[in-house]
Amino acid sequence: MKFSLVLPFFVGSVAAYLPQFRNKAASITALSADVAVEEIEEVVPSYPTVNGWTADPNKFCLGLPGATAPLGDFDPLGFTKDLPVQEIKRFREAEVTHGRVAMLATLGYVVGENFHPFFNGEVTGPANTHLAQVQEIAPFFFLWLATSILTAELGRANIGWEKPLEAIEKNKEVEGKTWLSKLNDNYYPGDIGFDPLGLKPQDPEEFAEMQTKELNNGRLAMFAAMGMIVQEQVTGQTLF
Repeated sequence: MKFSLVLPFFVGSVAAYLPQFRNKAASITALSADVAVEEIEEVVPSYPTVNGWTADPNKFCLGLPGATAPLGDFDPLGFTKDLPVQEIKRFREAEVTHGRVAMLATLGYVVGENFHPFFNGEVTGPANTHLAQVQEIAPFFFLWLATSILTAELGRANIGWEKPLEAIEKNKEVEGKTWLSKLNDNYYPGDIGFDPLGLKPQDPEEFAEMQTKELNNGRLAMFAAMGMIVQEQVTGQTLF
């Protein structure tokens, strides 16, 4: 009988505290949700705008210029798929640089095999052999040439790339990392500031158009240079 009288009182007391527990639980849940939203917002990175371009991970190749009709977003082997921003920038840096070297090489093959104004006309024959001939005929000039190329490469690295120790630190949390190599965040791939004729457009759209033209000519030149080198290596003869 006593138990029957006490039980309603106990149940009523417990029930009186339940709303407080519910309110506290709801507050904790809301607080956790707010913290989760803040964490999500902090994770979203922001990228600087350079030459009118801002890296957009949702666009093909981060929205960099270079896509041309009819090929459009051409990446059949998926080299840029799921790559972080810094790796796509590094790939574009390599493409631009190799394209420039290939354009100079193509011009050098065509001109160098038909005109011999230097070294008393002693450097002749297939262009594949010209550098070795220069090393033999004018070793000091060859040394100067090699030193100049090394200096230019060190200058390019100093302008566009992070210092190795800093790159290692920043690459720790990056998938597809390359340890020692990372382009500066404010560096546009290929823009080392060398423009003695003032050809670089200041308008972002004009710059993107010129960059696309340079890329397309560089891509064509890479194929052309590769064909010239292989042809001379196989035939042992000049191009023409």
